[in-house]
Amino acid sequence: MRFSKAVVKYRIPILIIAVLLLIPSVLGMIGTRINYDMLSYLPEDMETVKGQDELLKDFGKGAFSFIIVEDMPDKDVSALKEKIEAVDHVENVIWYDSIVDISVPKEILPDEIYNEFNTEHSTMMAVFFDSSTSSDATMDAIKEIRSITGKQCFVSGMSAMITDLRNICEEEEPVYVGIAVLLACIVMLVLLDSWLVPFMFLISIGMMILINLGSNYFLGDISYITKALSAVLQLAVTMDYSIFLWHSYNEQKNKYEHKEDAMAAAIKETLTSVVGSSITTVAGFIALCFMTFTMGRDLGIVMAKGVILGVLGCVTVLPALILVFDKPLQKTKHKPLIPNMGRFANSITRIFPVFLVIFVLLIPPAYYGYEKTNNEVYYDLSQCLPDDMDFAIANNKLTDDFDIATTEMILVDSNLKPKTVKAMTDEMEKVDGVKYVLGLESLLGTRVPEEVIPDSIRGMLESEKWELLLINSEYKVASDELSSQINRLNTILKKYDENGMLIGEGPCMKDLIETTSHDFQVVNIISILAIFVIIGLVEKSISLPFVLISVIELSIFMNLGFPHYLGQSLPFIAPICISTIQLGATVDYAILMTTRYKSERINGGSKKKAIQTALSTSIPSIIVSGMGLFAATFGVAIYSDVDMIGSICMLLARGAVISMIAVIFILPALLMLCDRVICATTIGMGKIYKSNNKQEAVRNEKVHN
Repeated sequence: MRFSKAVVKYRIPILIIAVLLLIPSVLGMIGTRINYDMLSYLPEDMETVKGQDELLKDFGKGAFSFIIVEDMPDKDVSALKEKIEAVDHVENVIWYDSIVDISVPKEILPDEIYNEFNTEHSTMMAVFFDSSTSSDATMDAIKEIRSITGKQCFVSGMSAMITDLRNICEEEEPVYVGIAVLLACIVMLVLLDSWLVPFMFLISIGMMILINLGSNYFLGDISYITKALSAVLQLAVTMDYSIFLWHSYNEQKNKYEHKEDAMAAAIKETLTSVVGSSITTVAGFIALCFMTFTMGRDLGIVMAKGVILGVLGCVTVLPALILVFDKPLQKTKHKPLIPNMGRFANSITRIFPVFLVIFVLLIPPAYYGYEKTNNEVYYDLSQCLPDDMDFAIANNKLTDDFDIATTEMILVDSNLKPKTVKAMTDEMEKVDGVKYVLGLESLLGTRVPEEVIPDSIRGMLESEKWELLLINSEYKVASDELSSQINRLNTILKKYDENGMLIGEGPCMKDLIETTSHDFQVVNIISILAIFVIIGLVEKSISLPFVLISVIELSIFMNLGFPHYLGQSLPFIAPICISTIQLGATVDYAILMTTRYKSERINGGSKKKAIQTALSTSIPSIIVSGMGLFAATFGVAIYSDVDMIGSICMLLARGAVISMIAVIFILPALLMLCDRVICATTIGMGKIYKSNNKQEAVRNEKVHN
């Protein structure tokens, strides 16, 4: 109570401090780097990651792209190449004139090399950057290259994709927040009892969102998914706490003469209730931190921090705002649109066996769809963006004109004899789907004397420690065919050089698939166990965690099962995030109802009466909370052109509605069914249950007599 009285007393200083904190928060938000490269979150001990580091350290090469030039004379291509080489952070550009003077006929090249780099209407050059795939320097270089090359040239590759992703996210992210705020505000205006209080909520939550985003500066960088989702999720998830404080404050005003005393009591009650429910939400986000694919840790830390700040804002900034604006808030109150739910609750409990049957019947198809969806996710990051993006057009031309879908790189010991390297490349070129292997040996061919190769080209492809080879493949990234090809290439590589490394987008994507499939199982188990323990401690029960989690898990199975039945494929990260976020965010609905049910039973209410009361009093809060989460995410899902973000938001929106319906209809039926077990396994309910049985027996005996 001391804390709540201090908040009431110092409400003006609290608001001043909150406003002042926004200044460093905005600066921190601006200064936080956004990472758009999903592959950079792979564990650092993986060979593919080590290989990328070796490439950058030993050759000064990080990112790599092919540039396709259409219908341009060779002399103009050569001039264009010089311009590209002058761009900051472009390390090397390899084209025909890198090997021999442009006046020498191209036919001097081995036929297989000439044909692979030239068609009737286009030619192709390889560009190496001295910065990593997703660095700001590389993206700026891609942007400048595009401005130099014009409409006749197309820049392909991972860096081009990440550049387009950054551009579209920077355009859309402010709109995400605007849509979420607008729709959440509409829901609150409709479902709450005041026309003004939703704006108080938005001011309070908005401040905490800015502080959360600003504090990300200390993390160094955050992923674009975290940046896009954190504000929307924090708004949706922490809105519940604000609603609870408002309802509690209005109840306490009927008990206390002064608004300050009413608010102090409301803060105390809110802290007691909200801390318990917020811990489950935090636990859901913290579970993401156990992913070896460290983007989970990125999202988990930021969102857990956001929930904690949301609770803090709810019991400090929001009470201060409500007290300052109490008069206009009271004048703008209106009758809630949600009617009394007493009759509805009676109907649900009267026919509870029907919902038990529905619960049992839903489990098999929901789980089947859930399993299928998890096996049908896609890992090709380019699928997250629209097909008309610049990088997508370039990649399609690379595939259509040159039959190249992916490019890998090999690092082999520079001390290997040329004959050995040639034997290895010959064997690799026989692997299904390999177009060719390009290295010093293949450039020499049979008609080019070794002395002809300039030192600049030799320096591009050979260092004191490593020799670099490029492999072009016909198979698409993240396909089963490419995975098998990579396994075969690795086998051949290790036969000739056990320390050699196969790196690039394809091998990294293969590692990503293996890593995240394991992470999915780990995160699921950890989140369920953590929330199970928390519910058990909060409710002081062994059985209630089973009941509550079974309802929400069915909701998750249904939510993730829909994409399979609808013929949709999700990005790989979506099911991992949704399984934990939906569990952590919506189990609060079940806890709210169950806590009231327990209270009614302990106070002597019968099983049916306790569940009816719990249901009728909880439904308004559950509807407001569920619809708030739905509104904040559904609009973003419809608007976003980035499928990684749109899919997660759509799953969150649908999951909120499914969890809301499951808690309202199925949870009461399970409580009716399991009441005896719950009373026997919950601290404080055993004696009440025996007492109720005696009272019922006495009543039955009187009726009989």
